[in-house]
Amino acid sequence: MKTLEELRRQIDAADRDLLDAFDRRIDAVKQIGELKKAQGKPVFDPKREQEKIAALEGLATPQVRPHIRRLYTEIMGIAKDIESKPLFGVLGKSLPHTYSPEIHGMITNDYEYAVIERAEDELEVLWEQGKNGVYGGFNVTIPYKKNAFAMCDECTPCAKESGAVNTVVFREDGTSLGANTDVFGFEYMLKSSGIDPEGKTVLILGTGGASAAVNTALTKMNAGAVKSVSRSGGINYTNVYELCSDAKIIVNCTPVGMFPAIMESPIDISRFSELEAVADVIYNPSDTMLLYEAKKRGLKTAGGLKMLVAQAFKASAFFKGAKDDQEAEKMFDFDDIARVTDALGKKMRNVTIIGMPGSGKTWLARRLGEKLNREVVDLDEKFTEVYGKSPSQTIKDEGEEAFRRKESEVARKELSRSGIVISCGGGIVTRKENYFPLKCNSLVVYNERPLDVLCGKDRPLTASKGVEKLYEERKEAYESLADVVISVGAKDTCDEYIEEAVRIYDENTCT
Repeated sequence: MKTLEELRRQIDAADRDLLDAFDRRIDAVKQIGELKKAQGKPVFDPKREQEKIAALEGLATPQVRPHIRRLYTEIMGIAKDIESKPLFGVLGKSLPHTYSPEIHGMITNDYEYAVIERAEDELEVLWEQGKNGVYGGFNVTIPYKKNAFAMCDECTPCAKESGAVNTVVFREDGTSLGANTDVFGFEYMLKSSGIDPEGKTVLILGTGGASAAVNTALTKMNAGAVKSVSRSGGINYTNVYELCSDAKIIVNCTPVGMFPAIMESPIDISRFSELEAVADVIYNPSDTMLLYEAKKRGLKTAGGLKMLVAQAFKASAFFKGAKDDQEAEKMFDFDDIARVTDALGKKMRNVTIIGMPGSGKTWLARRLGEKLNREVVDLDEKFTEVYGKSPSQTIKDEGEEAFRRKESEVARKELSRSGIVISCGGGIVTRKENYFPLKCNSLVVYNERPLDVLCGKDRPLTASKGVEKLYEERKEAYESLADVVISVGAKDTCDEYIEEAVRIYDENTCT
């Protein structure tokens, strides 16, 4: 007979499957609601609902059949509520990694929020659907912010000043109002990070859509000289170090450094001797290479997640009826912006486990993956999948240097992802080129174990160098990279070790 703990873990696994299935169902419900509104069909079809429940009762096992009607009556009631709410969404050409639906779900449940992917030649039809009540409005992202500005019947002064619209609302009379909440988002991003541009020379990297809102915000904040650099402008990436050597603040408005190309940086900040602060509108990864280098130099930094969440709060205020910028900014609390930013940041960050070979990193990663309902990636297993042989065999056949080079390639790809649990090989810290990928989007957990409990099986470096020497070579790197240290002594069983490790993790992360 199974133990109580085994049965509880069985229930936990079933609950995760149910949550995944329910999430897929709700996503389909939202899309059905969108289609029904676009086609002018009624939201509720009582005949279809009863037929569906009867069919499910026929499919169910005897164990669950008595509960199907009660369960699905509730589920379908939720679906009707969702389909009946006003529909808003994020509009773009391709939006495979957008966080906007999640953010708006954290802000309010007053409306539903969808991902709306459209080609440019479909925008006029979409606008007509908005005017006819299918949509209440949109957040607009690249590349349609200037299109939206031209298509709106009226724009707020802030949108007019920036020449771009990122928030559209369709009013009861069918007309459309365009606003630019990115301006507010960037102001919040700087202020909440302790960066004041008043009277200071600011260098903006890029001249695309995001830079327009940044320029407008900097004007509102009384910045001094504001200069822009582009690849082919009067100030370019060759002469910028001479023409803008007095820059106090640098703002990146380019996509350079964005996931998945995380190792890139748009500019060499070491060549600006008067630099005080660096801001980057990119939010994935949470720390771009540009911000990572700025932090190493002790400069103030601001990341794009704050801007993304803050602009969403103001957009939500417009969706809920705000008539202008001033009214919108009175409809939410700045503490709520910080709360949602923090919650989303934790969810986006990986939990990445480092430590000596044989310390139990893989076991711990799997348990944390279960606890957090996240995908688990073991870098040693991923290495074997990519190269067709294990790390230990690669070291034996090709040498440690060849293995480390290949390991770094695998690590960069996996560590640039978001919201997963990653177990690293023990020697990941031996190459400094891995430090940025480890830190850019992860909470780094050092799993510290006594040397006498480490397993050396099939570990050629442990066998050749000895565990004590390996530990001395790596100890400083483990400790300096760690955000959280989990120190667990010898335990009689693996379950006891895991239980203690997870307890320490909980205490240090408040998850």
